[in-house]
Amino acid sequence: MTESHHDVLIIGGGAAGLAMALEVAGQRSVTLLQPRPDARGASRWAQGGIAAVLSPSDDAEAHVADTLVAGDGLCDEAAVRFTVEQGPAAIEWLLSLGVPFTADTTPEADYPYHLTREGGHSARRVIHADDATGRAVIETLEQHVEHHPDIRIRHELSALELIGDTAGHCRGAYCIDESGRAHALLARDTVLATGGASGLYRHTTSPCPASGEGMMMAAELGAELMNLEFQQFHPTCLHDPEGSPFLISEAVRGEGGHLLGANGERFMLDVDPRAELAPRDIVARAIDAEMQHNGLDHVWLDVRHLGEATLRHHFPTIHAHCASRGLDISQTPIPVVPAAHYSCGGIGTDLRGATTVPHLHAIGEVACTGLHGANRMASNSLLECLAFARGCAHHLARSTPPSTAPLLTPTSGAHPVDAALIGELRAAMRDIMSARVAIVRDDPGLAAAERALSELNQQFVRDLGHTVADADVSSLRHALRLARLTVASARARRESRGLHHNRDCPLHAETPPAPSRITASALGR
Repeated sequence: MTESHHDVLIIGGGAAGLAMALEVAGQRSVTLLQPRPDARGASRWAQGGIAAVLSPSDDAEAHVADTLVAGDGLCDEAAVRFTVEQGPAAIEWLLSLGVPFTADTTPEADYPYHLTREGGHSARRVIHADDATGRAVIETLEQHVEHHPDIRIRHELSALELIGDTAGHCRGAYCIDESGRAHALLARDTVLATGGASGLYRHTTSPCPASGEGMMMAAELGAELMNLEFQQFHPTCLHDPEGSPFLISEAVRGEGGHLLGANGERFMLDVDPRAELAPRDIVARAIDAEMQHNGLDHVWLDVRHLGEATLRHHFPTIHAHCASRGLDISQTPIPVVPAAHYSCGGIGTDLRGATTVPHLHAIGEVACTGLHGANRMASNSLLECLAFARGCAHHLARSTPPSTAPLLTPTSGAHPVDAALIGELRAAMRDIMSARVAIVRDDPGLAAAERALSELNQQFVRDLGHTVADADVSSLRHALRLARLTVASARARRESRGLHHNRDCPLHAETPPAPSRITASALGR
């Protein structure tokens, strides 16, 4: 195993990791792990935009209030206010870097860039780059990162586990390169920006989603995980069984798209006064109920009344993708279905991104900052990435003395990798989570999921637990363990709230709600 020393090690090259690297570089040297394929993760696939108070007719208190309502009583108000207050400066920073946000040249515009509205928002406050905001942000940040003299990008390395020491501090990460060689990257400070856990489910809105690997790496070092039971399903993923996952942005509903049920009529009007612009948990459950009641495998999103010119102007990516799949959305409603999209839970952090493990920080979807509570409001995710990346960078601008305690050694074995078995176990895990731990749950289903996942884990330990260091084996190990912790968190919450809807539990328990907390020790040995 080769050993190298680093100042700030950032694991993950999405919006949070890239923004963090740019913000801390100049004060400290940065090593950024961005394993190929570069499509991994969710940032690049974000369509809608970034929520921020930018229009003179909007105000921060309204954004705070909307976020608190969407979070269904579980948001940390301090985190909400911190994030909202950082919004305008974060957007100005992106503009200074050259992100090509869509301009608004209409006579009535009170802000130079077009602002759309999405579910849960009481005003138009979502700035966007057409309907491919994530791609525009990522590509712009990458251009700056690649040319920064204080940032070294490592595409060839994948992190397998974090390096700990006998004092309980994080000291970097054990990695593997593309040829299978092991590397110990010792770092003064380590930042996880590895994304969420949508990959625990069969259908997702991202072609290559994370499966909570970073969450479990942190948990195995002693970090606390929070709110794992709150997994958001985006209401409108294109129903295209033969194609790759493709999101239909919430901004489509924000601009006037209507959801249609089996009878061709709008069903959201009878569900919530906000209709299609209700928070995502409400819309996803309503779609699921419509599908279950009428035996449908999808519902329809109707945008025909918006006209082809508007669709091509505001949603060129969606229009083009649907056309490539033989669907003219100006003439035919779009078939849509909910899909796993965003993890509201993750590694518990403070407003600086610090975890309970010294010298370990977490930002982006891998973290649970308290912003989202029981349900993330649309387009607050990229805002959170920027706000906490910049806040964490400010905190880490000056390094603190590192631990000098003896390092803990990684575990390894000598069995060969069975790629087919890895695929079979991952598929089985996703089937269990999708069937039992998805939009609507119940106690018998969660109990069955716990038993089935335990059996899968036993098979993994027996057949793959002693393989040589391998990225796919490591990812599956972390995913199986996180799935089991997710089920444990869901079983422990004895109420239905936000994204956690249990048929056998009341809506909102009488006792004041509290974030759920769990550690790796819950899995036993």
